Amino acid sequence: MRGFRWPPPPDGGPRTWGPGPGGPRTGRPALPEPETTLVTTPHGVRLEQLVTGSGDPVTVFAHGLANGIATTRPFGSGVDGRRIFFQFRGHGRSDAPPGDWTYLDLARDLRAVADLGGATRAFGVSLGAGALCRLLTESPQRFDRVVFFLPAALDRPRPTAARQRLTDLLDAIGSGDASAVAEVVSTELPPAVRNTPAGWAYLRQRLDHLLRDGLAPGLAGLPGQAPLTDRSALATVTTPALVIGAAGDDLHPVSVAEDLAAALPRATLHVYDRPGVLWSDRADLRHRVATFLNS
Repeated sequence: MRGFRWPPPPDGGPRTWGPGPGGPRTGRPALPEPETTLVTTPHGVRLEQLVTGSGDPVTVFAHGLANGIATTRPFGSGVDGRRIFFQFRGHGRSDAPPGDWTYLDLARDLRAVADLGGATRAFGVSLGAGALCRLLTESPQRFDRVVFFLPAALDRPRPTAARQRLTDLLDAIGSGDASAVAEVVSTELPPAVRNTPAGWAYLRQRLDHLLRDGLAPGLAGLPGQAPLTDRSALATVTTPALVIGAAGDDLHPVSVAEDLAAALPRATLHVYDRPGVLWSDRADLRHRVATFLNS
């Protein structure tokens, strides 16, 4: 059986235990990351963002907990117009204001980036989907089209497994031990992807960001909260919505996607039959998102 190893082999390729072919072992360096900027929001929190593309319409992309710009950029492939990717408070180079944070604070971050950039469409994944839900309860017609990918919570807190995952990650980052961080992050990968070139590239990218920028301790309380107190508040959201879930994803229960789609008057629900969609169905996912947003 192949297992996870860290640090990676010095020659740049994956090493696997047991029979089976090894992956390519090139020493090719990673492409340089695009330059991001810091924008000051009306509520005084500076947020890191990256803008790609040009023209209208404009779409804002909201990332998941402990993720960021790099992990949301693939969702923008094929989406027309200008695309705004940003980092919520406590992530990347964004500010980490003192105090306890709530989904209301995240919704405020999302609204500010959308307003400053003139966004008319929105995409939210996991934590970002929750922030988008909260924003829409206050401004039901704020966007022309919205996409929710792997919503993690609606009117109940996230599963215990998700809370423990974040605790483990914060502890590992706090220790400064790359191996400990890699052990936690590697659980994000489907078993078939670990110890493959794509898996190692993903791990390196995630570790570069997490060990360079860290995560603010203020994020620790978010998994124990719910974006909404009552899902019926979404009944006034008549914006066309696409809700995407995946069966078998313990951190993003498919029941949450089903409940969200049922609560939104004009929602289309699509459920993939297995987790790890970005690895197993990436082309279909990109096409589905782009087709919906470009309609």
